[in-house]
Formats: sequence, structure tokens, C-alpha cells
Amino acid sequence: MTKNQAPASARPRLDPDSVVRAALDLLDEKGADAVSVRGTAERLGVRMNTVLWHAKTKARLLELMADAIVGQIPLEQLPEPWDERVRELARRYRRGLLAHRDGAVVVAGTYAAEPATLGLADAMVAALLSGGLDERQATWAFWTIQYLTLGLTQEEQALAAQDGAHTLAPALAPGGYPSLSRVAAHLEDTAFDERFEFGLTLILRSLDPASGPGATR
Repeated sequence: MTKNQAPASARPRLDPDSVVRAALDLLDEKGADAVSVRGTAERLGVRMNTVLWHAKTKARLLELMADAIVGQIPLEQLPEPWDERVRELARRYRRGLLAHRDGAVVVAGTYAAEPATLGLADAMVAALLSGGLDERQATWAFWTIQYLTLGLTQEEQALAAQDGAHTLAPALAPGGYPSLSRVAAHLEDTAFDERFEFGLTLILRSLDPASGPGATR
């Protein structure tokens, strides 16, 4: 034991939750690129092997972080109508991702078959099934909503890290992309909440039997 190192009995007992909380603190402070087993260990004031006891690899640490992010999303007090329930779950999912710096990057980069992640997926699929979709439709609709939420939130968080700087206009300036130039202002629209609601509405409308083939609206 070194002069400045406290005895093991004087240190708080480390558990997986403590490791994940430290990693999330590191994420919020420095971003996804800074998250590592070594950085988490340094933040906790322990050896790397101590962190590796609870998360065997960085990939496993990221899985646990992703599930912890999703685990902060409440699944209670949801609307009864299936489409409103799906919309509310998607909104909560997006807010949960936004609650952590690079939250969407962490969650999108993992395939965490963990309790909180499975719980949110189960609630979403249950709502879609109750809307009359068959098993494949409900599954694919769930993936579509998840991709919309993750992709849009990643874009929003990446843009925030760049102080809102866009690079599209200079690329279009020489010409050659007339259609993109025509809609450039909309392509660079930072109204992410409105864009999310627009996309979500399109998805839910497509799932409504009244909006299917032969529908009048």
C-alpha cells in the first residue's frame, strides 16, 4: 500500500451500479469518445482490474451504460389508446437519450439484451400488438420507431457538440444539386422536436388501418 492509498477496508464497496454511474458521469463530462475502462477506474480511484471484475470489456461496460440510460425511462402512467401509448413511449425514449451527453451514440452502438432495454421494447411491442398489428408488423414498426428516435437524437447531439455549425450550404454552393439546394434550409432545420413528431406521425399514420391501401385520407 502506498503512502496516499487508503486501505481496502476504508474504501466504499464497489458494485456494478457504482461502476456504471462513474462511467455515465464520465460520459456526461467528456463525451462518448472519452469513456473507457481505464477512465472509469481512474474516476473511481481503483485499479483497472477492479472495474474489469464488474465489466469484462469496454463493450460490456457500454452495454451496461446503455441499459442504465434506458432504465431511467418510466414505463408507468401511459395512455390507454395504443397509438398514444406508442407515441408517449417514443417521446420518453428520446428524452431519456437526451438526458445524457452522447446518450444516443451509446445506446445505438450496443445491442443490450438487458432488463431495462427489454422492458421498454416489451412495452412498445405490446402497444403495437394491441393496435391490431401482427407479430411481424409490430416488430418492424418497433424497429422503425427506434431507428427514427436514435438517428434524429444522434444528429441533434452531434450538432450540439459542434456549436450548431452546419456544413451543407458550402457544399451545395457550387451547384450541381438543384433539388437539395431548393430544400437546403429545411435539410438544416434544427427544430428537432418538430421533426421527431413529424416522423412519428408518419409512422403511426401508416399503421392505422384507415390509412392503408384504399383509404380516403
